[in-house]
Amino acid sequence: MPITLEDVREARRNIAGTALRTPLVPMPAEAKAAVWLKLENLQPIGAFKIRGAANVMAKTPREKLARGVLTASAGNMAQGVAFCARRIGVPATIVAPDTAPATKIRAVERLGGRVILAPFADWWRTFETRSYPGVDATFIHAFDDPDVMAGNGTIALELLEDLPDLDAVVIPWGGGGLACGIAEVLRQLAPRVKIYAAEVETAAPLAASLAAGEPQTVNYQPSFVDGIGSKMVFRNMFEQGQRLLDGSLVVTLAEAASAMKLAAERNRVIVEGASACAIAAAMSGRAGTGKVVAIVSGGNIDLEKFSQLTGS
Repeated sequence: MPITLEDVREARRNIAGTALRTPLVPMPAEAKAAVWLKLENLQPIGAFKIRGAANVMAKTPREKLARGVLTASAGNMAQGVAFCARRIGVPATIVAPDTAPATKIRAVERLGGRVILAPFADWWRTFETRSYPGVDATFIHAFDDPDVMAGNGTIALELLEDLPDLDAVVIPWGGGGLACGIAEVLRQLAPRVKIYAAEVETAAPLAASLAAGEPQTVNYQPSFVDGIGSKMVFRNMFEQGQRLLDGSLVVTLAEAASAMKLAAERNRVIVEGASACAIAAAMSGRAGTGKVVAIVSGGNIDLEKFSQLTGS
């Protein structure tokens, strides 16, 4: 069921005091578009996921939360759920792929979350079954949940208030909850705005699925772009993306690394690989040459890896 504007406005009230209203800043760089950065990396957990986590937990009855919460995440939703669980005093269990970066796992543990590292197939199955063997807790889906998407959609309200004449927005595509949440709002309030997903060449199932007209499975290769990318798209999310988006822009690992370095040099911000894909796609001109917003979805990257990639 599509989210409504009232869903998103309610979410804005629900997350006030937990999630920040993040700044929208121009990127002073030579590019084929006037690129703006929506700095969700400045959230308390370093990523946008706090918005959806805070909203879904605000709308879940306390008696359901009391037995604890469970999510599957490569790192950022894990931190969002753990952060919100700690605030209300309930335990959080996180199922993460065994390829998840150590910096994100440590961040979850600092927030009091219990992490279960699982092989990729078992981790992915947790999204499908919305459960994990031996864990009795309320499952919070990282993307395929209308309350999570409504929380993410609050970003669009802020974009239109801060840059009402924006021409396009480029959004990292992981599971699709961020892109579809933002797109639902823009399609209703600013239908002229072009909306694109951003993917990386080593894991771009949405682009392949849109080209084929139905969900496809692709060859997934882990990389420093760990916040987005998988082997497939959930059918429900594909159908929403097909309805809401103008396409998916795929960038190379080299382009992502270059964008990461440029954001540090010009805007003095640290962005993770998923965010860098959106920046690279926006700078390429493929989203248009007007005012193009890149959603900087997070900045949770290991500093040693960041230094390697940027030549610091």
